[in-house]
Amino acid sequence: MRALALISGGLDSILAARLIMDQGIEVLGVSFESPFFGSDGARTATAEIGIDLIVIDTGEDILEVIAAPKHGFGKHMNPCIDCHALMIRRAGERMESLDASFVITGEVVGQRPKSQMRFGLEAVERDSGLSGLLLRPLSAKLLTPTVPEKEGWVDRDRLLGLHGRTRKPQLELARQYGITEYLSPAGGCLLTDENFSRALKDLRAHDQVTVQTVRLLSVGRQFRLPDGAKLAVGRNHAENEALFGLKLEGALYVKAVDHKGPVGVIHGDPTDEDKRTAAGVVARYADAPAGEAVRVRVWEEEGESREVEVVPLAPDEVRGLKV
Repeated sequence: MRALALISGGLDSILAARLIMDQGIEVLGVSFESPFFGSDGARTATAEIGIDLIVIDTGEDILEVIAAPKHGFGKHMNPCIDCHALMIRRAGERMESLDASFVITGEVVGQRPKSQMRFGLEAVERDSGLSGLLLRPLSAKLLTPTVPEKEGWVDRDRLLGLHGRTRKPQLELARQYGITEYLSPAGGCLLTDENFSRALKDLRAHDQVTVQTVRLLSVGRQFRLPDGAKLAVGRNHAENEALFGLKLEGALYVKAVDHKGPVGVIHGDPTDEDKRTAAGVVARYADAPAGEAVRVRVWEEEGESREVEVVPLAPDEVRGLKV
């Protein structure tokens, strides 16, 4: 008997996998990657509890969900019910090829508003297409018995009936199992972050939403230029390197010539005014004397470049452009 366990790297998903492993069932971890969340936590978690992990790229799928979520958004731009259903559906599609009989998750009744209330859990199961084959070991005793329980594959009496937001039972169970490596319960998805959600709303209003343009939102300071183009400016060396690494099609790069300073990336068909304004923003963050003109280079990755001389924008002007 084998089960597929959705592993986020959070404690609940790890404990759900361990509870099923304790019943002699082989568990294979499944994690997902997108511009909004990664799989590093899941890799660490599965290594600690000694199970294999497969990682599924759902970037394009999540963008489709965000465009029109059937169950709407949470507090910010997080379509959690639709997203959970999508991930469970993707795992379910691999059950046959991986010789698995059911899917498990770490969801807890009442732990989160909307997506983990009873109606949310029911919607996730219904929309995932896995009715009867989706087991939530941490709250199973509060839910309708699943096929694995009815058929005796899993002993329902050894599952749990956790409810609500308290973490004490999970922390005690983690202590018993010796589990120490797991993500914060509030961490993970950028769509739950207020600032990122605001930037995503701005992107939807002005630009084409793609995996690459979304990835740009999570790197550096974000600006909307006067004629509508977008500018991202690195805040440190790591972000400057990340901006270069995105390889955004049609992007322009901006950097001060004679002074240390950040890299800026412009995309979205910028006008000359947009380019000059972007140069002024980048000059503002360069290590240059206040009020003095700064030479700034604007170039394409494999194309022509030119230099412009600009006075760095004043702090209030820069703030007015921030997304």
